[in-house]
Amino acid sequence: MKKFKHYIFLHMILIFYSLGGICSKTAAGKEFLSFDFCLLYGLVLFILAVYAVLWQQVLKSIPLNIAYANKAITLVWGMLWGAIVFRETISISNIIGAIIVLIGVLLMVTGGEKKSE
Repeated sequence: MKKFKHYIFLHMILIFYSLGGICSKTAAGKEFLSFDFCLLYGLVLFILAVYAVLWQQVLKSIPLNIAYANKAITLVWGMLWGAIVFRETISISNIIGAIIVLIGVLLMVTGGEKKSE
């Protein structure tokens, strides 16, 4: 159960990390160096700084190869944020790709640790 909590924490920070994509795409639509542009990119930098600190905390409890494999889930979050926030369409190819990513993450998590005898 304790290991499960570590994975929940990992995925919460990965969701937080994926929010930077929303901020950067929104900022790209603003006039360069306008207040909104600077505010949104400042928010991106804040998200990255907080993420970097939290990522180090995750690595204390989850092996790097497993944690890094889970980072691929941000592609799925980016696709969902695009559909929800920016009204982008999700194609069947996107869905198939997301399923492949999820299967890969699941395989890494379940097969990445040696069983104790």
